[in-house]
Amino acid sequence: MTPLVAVAVLTAAITHASWNAIAHAIKDQLLSFTLISGGGALLGAVAACFVPLPAAAAWPCLIVSAVLHVAYMLLLMRSFTLGDFGQMYPIARGTAPLVVTVLAAVLVGEVPDGWATAGVVVASAGLVGLALWGIRGSGNRPHWQALAAAVATGLAIAGYTVVDGVGVRASGTPLGYIAWLMILEGLTIPAYALYRRRGQLAAQLRPFAIRGLAGAAMSVTAYSLVLWAQTKAPLAPIAALRESSIIVGAAIGTLFFKERFGAPRIAAAGLMVVGIGLMLHTS
Repeated sequence: MTPLVAVAVLTAAITHASWNAIAHAIKDQLLSFTLISGGGALLGAVAACFVPLPAAAAWPCLIVSAVLHVAYMLLLMRSFTLGDFGQMYPIARGTAPLVVTVLAAVLVGEVPDGWATAGVVVASAGLVGLALWGIRGSGNRPHWQALAAAVATGLAIAGYTVVDGVGVRASGTPLGYIAWLMILEGLTIPAYALYRRRGQLAAQLRPFAIRGLAGAAMSVTAYSLVLWAQTKAPLAPIAALRESSIIVGAAIGTLFFKERFGAPRIAAAGLMVVGIGLMLHTS
């Protein structure tokens, strides 16, 4: 992983945590994700007019990924509805890197070298520690349905990360791939919301439109950077580095949701920095 790729993924991490915070702040999660996924579909449709069509070999991955992304958004909606941002976000994101490492080795044949493996393990230790601290430090009994939804969200993240890593490399056009992915994944939740809310949907969306569409733009930007990075470096280190968004999420939780940052989060951030250094090490 080159420094340029690392900067792109870290930028994606900041942007990703920001749109998740916007999604969480809109208390009606169906409205929140209707704006974000629908806005993403609109941006994808505009971009599709100006970028090449993905190669035929990428379309099976696009379809599978779209299904996984819809599952991810539904599970994330569920976890945000049931649990606190400071707990659910770290668990959902922290589950993914080690699972991606295993799936990439088994399915794609990307076995990381010793330095990258050490970096993924150290960074994941920081992420898991932060997630567990979030449960312990809440002062409340864990909400097991919320925890299950957050873990399932992480598994969905791992699944689409590997599928998209294969698909974007086969597409011949990262921009074309992300455009069509946004179109395919972005219509399901708005369609469901239109069915559930019927004539009330437009009026309910209006107060949150600017925030939701800003979140959509951040979501598309974040994942576009990740997909580009996946054409330049192995999947496992990118997945681990991307989840540094958890540290950004912790900072957002402290600044905007009045959650305590605390020594455990500082320690987790330190482990993330060490892990990033190991992943960038060249033998």
